Amino acid sequence: MNLHPKKLFPEIDNIELLNHQVVTKRDLLNFGNALLHEIQLGKPAAEQPAQWLKSSEVRKLLKISPGTLQNLRINGTLDFNRIGGILYYKYEDLKKLMEK
Repeated sequence: MNLHPKKLFPEIDNIELLNHQVVTKRDLLNFGNALLHEIQLGKPAAEQPAQWLKSSEVRKLLKISPGTLQNLRINGTLDFNRIGGILYYKYEDLKKLMEK
């Protein structure tokens, strides 16, 4: 592992140099690709499921109806978090439920 990773923006050490530089579409594309590469290095998509799942994903995973999922919420069998109008469930909670 490289102890001194390559800086994306080595010129950031002298911020005044950035005042007169033009950013091209190619620069933005290169930055986006570099950022995506960094994100993908953190977790292989096939090995780690999402930490939070939406109701539709939970229903598919557990092969249950919307009513059954609602009953699991109501009787406290399955914890959830509501953000706006969307319900989210922890993958770990689902795993524990499936093991029971």
